[in-house]
Amino acid sequence: MGAEKYFSYPCRRCGACCRNVRLIDELRYLDRGDGVCRHLTEKNLCGIYEHRPDMCNGRYVYENGYAHMPVEDFHQMIAVLCDDIRRRELEKLFEEVPHAR
Repeated sequence: MGAEKYFSYPCRRCGACCRNVRLIDELRYLDRGDGVCRHLTEKNLCGIYEHRPDMCNGRYVYENGYAHMPVEDFHQMIAVLCDDIRRRELEKLFEEVPHAR
């Protein structure tokens, strides 16, 4: 049902999801020990993009679990998750920075 209408999520390519695989149960096995995916390159790109895990492939995730909803709604759900991961990342960063006096 969803395959013919799926279109790619407008990813910002910020790498937040790849820097926080520990937050995603299905991707924890990719954690290099610090929460970062072992395949994230210095250029903030996936080093195995053509062979990435199914959970990293929006089309796969949509077609195998969310095809009952419009693609736009699926993308909105992903955007909320993405924003949450980025918010957590920023909160952690601010906790680590000494406060100005």
